[in-house]
Amino acid sequence: MNTYGTLLDEQTVRFERVLPGPIERVWAYITEPDKRASWLCGGDYTLRPEGSVEMVFNNARLSGPDDCEPPEKYRSVSGEVRMSGTVLRCEPPTLLEHTWVFGDEDSIVRYELEADGKAVRLVLTHSRLVTPEQMLSVCGGWHTHLAVLEAVLDDSATPPFWRTLIPLEREYANRLGLG
Repeated sequence: MNTYGTLLDEQTVRFERVLPGPIERVWAYITEPDKRASWLCGGDYTLRPEGSVEMVFNNARLSGPDDCEPPEKYRSVSGEVRMSGTVLRCEPPTLLEHTWVFGDEDSIVRYELEADGKAVRLVLTHSRLVTPEQMLSVCGGWHTHLAVLEAVLDDSATPPFWRTLIPLEREYANRLGLG
């Protein structure tokens, strides 16, 4: 399986992963604040249409002491950063879709889960990415966060966040012609 995000159109990227199940466990890591904070962000989600989404990022917590400093473009957001959104669809344990609001950027994230034997197929789609910079940050960010999720679910060592993100952003810039 290709772990790189695939552009569906100029504003949409999709990632696919096969994760250790069962599906209820993966759903918990997407929806429960403490579990989600281990790979992406904390914050409460009200899991119903029109429910609130609070995202509390702290990527420095995902980085070990031997990780490098965040790149210049992320230094201002390398500590705790809060974002919000609204649940658009919620069908436990197979579908969660919500807006993702950061400043004046308002995009949509969709998680789709499907049981595949003992494994779970995750399809993550992030849409309404309006600038090349936003697309590049989202591609590198999701790729890195999903690598952390895979490690957490496998109960293995998590990759260093910044040292994983930096080369991935360069790779995406080349792959997508955004560099």
